[in-house]
Amino acid sequence: MENENQPEKAYNKNTETLNTIEKLGQLNMPIVKNNIQNIIIIGQIEGHTVLPPQNKSTKYEHIIPQLIGVEENPEIEGLLLLLNTMGGDVEAGLAISELIASLSKPSVSVVLGGGHSIGVPLSVSTNYSFIVPTATMTIHPIRMTGLVIGVTQTFDYFNKMQERVVQFITRNSSITEDKFKELMLTTGELVNDVGTILVGKEAVEYGLIDEVGGIAEARQKLNQLINKKN
Repeated sequence: MENENQPEKAYNKNTETLNTIEKLGQLNMPIVKNNIQNIIIIGQIEGHTVLPPQNKSTKYEHIIPQLIGVEENPEIEGLLLLLNTMGGDVEAGLAISELIASLSKPSVSVVLGGGHSIGVPLSVSTNYSFIVPTATMTIHPIRMTGLVIGVTQTFDYFNKMQERVVQFITRNSSITEDKFKELMLTTGELVNDVGTILVGKEAVEYGLIDEVGGIAEARQKLNQLINKKN
């Protein structure tokens, strides 16, 4: 009788595993006590408007509670931020960046495939930042879709919003404001747009990112920062 139930148990286990993969994109992992919180930002940063279902997105209402948990949980001693984002909503991305920068616990970021647009302030919001050799970062002025009123006040509003982003980036990295604006307003590199694409070590050479490296280097650095604080 027990042998007859074994195929059914195996089927249920396989079904549960498939459901986990479909919902979370991963297998069930063994629970390991860890003092580091890993947060992943992928796809497009979703703002106050819900993106279409075919878009991969990161919702700020999901990330902000996790960051508050990092600050409040005494068992968590550091934050590891992994980024592969095309950018997205400026205010949502900047809100997440400001929250990360204000954490009292050590934090390290790793730019993987890309840290484009509003992904740039997210990348530099941590205490130390890494970029893998093949990752790219696109620096360009802010954009707006939809109805735009063609008056001077609209340009002034754009300029103020752009300044908020520029000030945050220059405050949390080694790049100067003049150099960042020069990269942001470069012509001839992007098709039908202005801006610059930085690949791997170029971001380090400009002072935007601290070091070229991956997950191993990032965890090692984060552990150093944690030990230094303790």
